Formats: sequence, structure tokens, C-alpha cells
Amino acid sequence: MKGLDVDVLIIGGGATGTGIARDLALRGVTSLLVEKSDINAGASGGNHGLLHSGARYVANDAHSARECRSEGMILKQMAAHCIDDCGGFFVGTKGDDETYIANFPERCRENGIFSRSLSLAEARELEPSLSKDIIAVYRVADAAIDPFMLSRENTADANRLGSSILCHTRLIRFDRDGRRIVRAWLEDTRTSRTFSVEPCQVINAAGAWAGKVASLAGVSVPLVYSKGTLLVTQMRMTKGVINRLRPPSDGDILVPGGTVSILGTTSVRVENPDRICPTVAETDHIVAQGAMMVPGLEKVRYIRAYSGVRPLAGKKGCGDDRDVSRGFVLESHEKQGLDNLITITGGKLTTFRLMAEKASDLVCARIGNTRPCLTLTRPLPSTMAGRWTEPGAAPRHWMRKKHKSRDRILCECEMISEKTLDDISEELRKTGEQPGLLALGNRSRLGKGPCQGAFCSARLLAHLYDNNTLSGTDGIFEITSFLSERWKGQQPVFWGDQLIQAELTEAIHCGLFDLERFFEKGRS
Repeated sequence: MKGLDVDVLIIGGGATGTGIARDLALRGVTSLLVEKSDINAGASGGNHGLLHSGARYVANDAHSARECRSEGMILKQMAAHCIDDCGGFFVGTKGDDETYIANFPERCRENGIFSRSLSLAEARELEPSLSKDIIAVYRVADAAIDPFMLSRENTADANRLGSSILCHTRLIRFDRDGRRIVRAWLEDTRTSRTFSVEPCQVINAAGAWAGKVASLAGVSVPLVYSKGTLLVTQMRMTKGVINRLRPPSDGDILVPGGTVSILGTTSVRVENPDRICPTVAETDHIVAQGAMMVPGLEKVRYIRAYSGVRPLAGKKGCGDDRDVSRGFVLESHEKQGLDNLITITGGKLTTFRLMAEKASDLVCARIGNTRPCLTLTRPLPSTMAGRWTEPGAAPRHWMRKKHKSRDRILCECEMISEKTLDDISEELRKTGEQPGLLALGNRSRLGKGPCQGAFCSARLLAHLYDNNTLSGTDGIFEITSFLSERWKGQQPVFWGDQLIQAELTEAIHCGLFDLERFFEKGRS
């Protein structure tokens, strides 16, 4: 059976995979990217959204520090619309290692990383929420980046240039002939339909699942999995990024995320990247640590917790996962007897562009393409595909269009209207995706506000029935899947207002949709 011929098959729809698709497309190489779930379903969607200045790694990973410094500067020029260039602070508190604090500015200088000492009065004038127990402050060039906008803009540009993206498409197996993969078998996870492609080259950019993909080709990629848990506040707590001035540890970074802030993270070794979730113990620990920098974190409302898995290059015998380099690994697999597979894994969101460049360089060398990388000099276009992931974008749009009273608001927390969701639905259809609650939520701020989908899910469901997107009992599956995802993230932050909100959500959806089984599953 002959499959579809493709130049390059990319496996994994995170920042690196989508970045590779665009990089190759700019060099005239078309690709097919397949993702078993949805764009940014792995670590690229389960992180802080921190664009590192490199200062975090100056003491224990100088190579990563310099990579982050360089790539952060490039991205601020090439993907400026995805970035909140808010700046950041490293703050030392009472009891922190004073030797580490004293050495910090010199280590930054050694790695070419900007840092400037501030007086405590200057720091509190810029960030009034900082703790009174702070003993040292340095300003750095950290920023916040929207990983969802970033990946969707990369896929949109790659599509424009002739490449294809298939979400909900899982790799089943490879067929090999000697030192080459001749066929890849894929499955549409929604329909169970299987089909094959015959790629010239294969790029394994599956993140924490890169080892599993490699094993299907009969080669190995040693990885360890480090789970990081993060919390989302209801409001933005600070103007800029706040880092603890100590060796990387738990609960030591607070990153603005538009209208909210994200606090984390942890580093917990896990065996299976498919089975992760935040815990109450992690949540309590993160809040306690974060409050030593910003005391208001003890009382603010948290609307959600989530976890991501870092794929770290190493062996299972490694000690503290924070000691494993945050550098990336590019493996050609030629020494393992395979000439047309490449694995790119590890790294950080900040270094995704460099990872994509290096993987694309190797592929192009193999196929005889001599065109240079253009992502260093060609800005990432702003498109409709990435527009609605930005926190606060919908309210601004609504205020400009408020005279259109027929454009009803469906999500009041994020001020998302029918027209906005119809626009996103149209973009989904262009790429062969079926508009549903989860797909629309992944491409917008729908359900990400304080009510976590309690009200907007029912309104959107009715809208999808009204415009014939859904029919029959489709809506039961849609709303159950959507609320299950929201519920999973709320459980670890059930206290205060968020517990009251969760009880209201349960009452509404058990009463209206008879979804008791959903809530029973969520508690198990």
C-alpha cells in the first residue's frame, strides 16, 4: 500500500515542532506536522510563559544561560507581538544564601547577561507588592511570552507557505527498510481511521514523548521526566517577573500572564508523562514559597492549577532534576543505524527557535537544501490564528465594536463574543478541525476566567446548536470534556472563593445537564 509522499514528517505540535515547520517552510521545504492531541498539549502549554533573560541559570548552567540570553533578544525582535516585555527582578529575602546573592551580579557579567542592583526603596516603588523582608534586588531583562499565540502563529505561517498540520493524529508505527524509515502509520484519534505517509525525513519533536517515538523506530533517546506544577491567580499581581534570588527551587517565579499571574514551579520526577496532575500539597508549598517574595500571594484567589512535564536529557540514575542541564539534545541517530530520523528534545520555550533552526539545518543538509535559516531575520506574522489567546484582547475588541449590540457576549469573564468564537470556528474549519468547546477553548480565553467555564460553556453549547455545528447528543460529550479539563485544574485550589465557585458550577451542571457522573469522575 502506497502512502502519501511528504518531504518531512514532524511529530509533535509544541513550540519546537511548530517552529520547525515554519523554519523549513521558509527554506522552501514542505512538511506534515502531526500532533496526537492539540497544539501545545504538552510542555509548551504547561509552563510559566517566561521568556528567560538567562539569569536563572548563571550559577549552575552557564551554557543554557547564554542560550536564553541570546534567544530572548532575538524573539523580542522577531515575535514582539507574542511578548510582554515587562522586565523582571531577582529578589533575595531574609535567610537566603548571602554568598549566592553576592556572587549573582558577577556571574551575570561573566555570561553577558544584564543585571542592575536596585535599592529596596527603588524596587518597592516599581513593585509595591514586594515583601518587606527583601534584602537585595536586581533588575533583569526577563519577559513574558504567550506560548499558545507563538505556536499558532508558527503553524499559520507554515500553512501559508504550503506545509500541513494534522492535530488529533497519533503515530502508530514505522516501517523500516535497512537504515531508513520508509513509511509512518498514523491514526486519526477521533475516527480511528489509519493511513500512512512516506517521508523523506522524519523529525521527532515529541517532547516528553520523544523516547516513545524513537522506540517505534528501533532507536533510543534517554530522558527523565520532571513534573512542574503552577498556579494561576485571578488578577495580575505584579508589573514584571519576580524571581527568588537563590539556586532554582520550588515556588520561586511569579510571571505576569496578561490579566493574571502564574506562580510556580516544582520539580518532581515522574515515570509516565501521560499521568500527571497538580496536588494539594504542591499547591500549599508553592503558595508558601511565593509569599516570601510577594505576601499578597497568600490571600489572592487562585482560579486554577496545572502541570507540565519537562523532558530532560539524562539517565534515571540522575539526582536532583534541577541539576540536569536545560540545554537541548539534537540526535541524528546515524550511529544507531538510522539515516532519516532526527530527534530534538530538552531545551526551554525560550530556546525553541534555536532548536528549530538546528534541527532544520540537519534535515536540509541531508536533502541538499542550501537555503539559510530565515527565522533570525524574518518577523513572525500576526494572524487571526493567534489573536484570541492573548489575555485582555477580547475586552479591547469588544469595546471597539460595542455599537454592534447583536454580537452577544458568551464568556463574561474574558468578554468573548459570538462573533469572536465564530471567527475562530472558521479558522478551525480551514484546517480540517471541527469546532467544539475544547478546540475553541484551546484557541481563546474561553473558560479561563474566575468561573472556569461554569456559565460560558452552556452559552457556547447553545450557540453551537443554533448554528448547526452540533446536533443530537454531541453536546453532552462536548460539555463533559470541557468541564472535566477545567475541573481537573480547580481541585488543588479548592478554598475560599474558588471553592464556592466550584460548588455553584456543580449545582448548575448537575441540575441542567445531569452530569453527576462527571463530578464523580472528577473527584476520583
